[in-house]
Amino acid sequence: MADNKKLVEAITSMEEDFAQWYTDVVKKAELIDYTSVKGCMVFKPAGYAIWELIQSQMDAMFKETGVENVYLPMFIPESLLQKEKDHVEGFAPEVAWVTHGGMNPLQERLCVRPTSETLFCDFYKNEIQSYRDLPKVYNQWCSVVRWEKETRPFLRSREFLWQEGHTAHATAEDAEARTIQMLNVYADFCEQVLAIPVIKGRKTDKEKFAGAEATYTIEALMHDGKALQSGTSHNFGDGFAKAFGIQYTDKDNKLQYVHQTSWGASTRLIGGIIMVHGDDSGLVLPPKIAPTQVMIIPIMQHKEGVLEKAAELKQLLSANFRVKVDDTEKSPGWKFSEQEMRGIPVRVEIGPKDIQANKCILVRRDTREKMEVALDELEGKITEVLEKMQSEMLERARAHRDSHISTAVTMEEFARNVEEKSGFIKAMWCGDQACEDLIKEQTGATSRCMPFEQETISDKCVCCGKPATKMVYWGRAY
Repeated sequence: MADNKKLVEAITSMEEDFAQWYTDVVKKAELIDYTSVKGCMVFKPAGYAIWELIQSQMDAMFKETGVENVYLPMFIPESLLQKEKDHVEGFAPEVAWVTHGGMNPLQERLCVRPTSETLFCDFYKNEIQSYRDLPKVYNQWCSVVRWEKETRPFLRSREFLWQEGHTAHATAEDAEARTIQMLNVYADFCEQVLAIPVIKGRKTDKEKFAGAEATYTIEALMHDGKALQSGTSHNFGDGFAKAFGIQYTDKDNKLQYVHQTSWGASTRLIGGIIMVHGDDSGLVLPPKIAPTQVMIIPIMQHKEGVLEKAAELKQLLSANFRVKVDDTEKSPGWKFSEQEMRGIPVRVEIGPKDIQANKCILVRRDTREKMEVALDELEGKITEVLEKMQSEMLERARAHRDSHISTAVTMEEFARNVEEKSGFIKAMWCGDQACEDLIKEQTGATSRCMPFEQETISDKCVCCGKPATKMVYWGRAY
């Protein structure tokens, strides 16, 4: 038990210092490591395996809606980036530039992609000629570079992994339908796979994507009461099409501009998993996203037959679960603590007496519930436990979020809620950006979204008292 205690003490309590707890977890669970490249990180096998599961499951959901994957270059000529004024202005502070090829200065600077709208537009203007070429529903999995001043593992780094969908449609209605469809895919993915409940809504004009007509978002609430934007979907209208000359001939042989969308989610989802589900012992991974779902820990493994039985169980269970055996020389207490640190949903303990009795001990990571299970019933019991754990983790996260939503009808009440109650604040807004700016300046809270499900908290703007037009979720955010 001394070894067990030593490992757990390496994590700062989340109540003591949430930011340090987060850093401790990503390091101690060996998800990432820092590098000599400032603001960039190494994905270690445990961290990258989570991303691979996110990628494969999300990609399958995309493809069910007709999405096809492509890959475009990582370099964007400066002249191409300049074609859409709002877009280039929005990204200018974060752009990294390539100025030399070898020892020779380039004739034109190349931007390392912060996002790929301009490249897709340049591609689409040649790819699309007729209404028969539409829609184009493409996505790429890649990395992007944004020169962030302050970085934090998974949440904000100078290079990060993501997917970016870019679609082109014949009509504004088709583009809007795709924009909402992909937002719903993100919401379903977060809730069904990551066990993270989200609020869906539209961003204010101040917070929307540079160059978009409308940006829609899913917002999640972390354990410390801060919001995390977890996926966005943008309707570009025909603005980019006009800037890049993307036209098609319609059924009446008339030239029309396409309507476009873009949507993206990134490795910050891993940060969300950590901050929504983790505890003072480390990660708690939802079963659907856990690289290892079952860890078999042999007890008194030096005894005859123990390791062989563990290997036999692994072979049996591997048909339906992602399973490993911890046959290292560490003490059982250390192994238990390490399994908890890594967030592995279920552990199976088996020793000589268990083998003799044809049973084992099954321990659930999130609740630490222990149960004695007959070996011939183990497969069915693990299935039951993982399904129950997945659904209960979502229920707990939703209960936590809902208990951290307050309302405010005056600025005094709003400011008090920000300071005294962590979480989302529902308050009415007049639609004037000056009020949005003032709220941020005075409280540090930003508009998270105008939810699709609108409520009337009052008839007046929380900031200026003028007639309100929208109910908005506000909060401090990552």
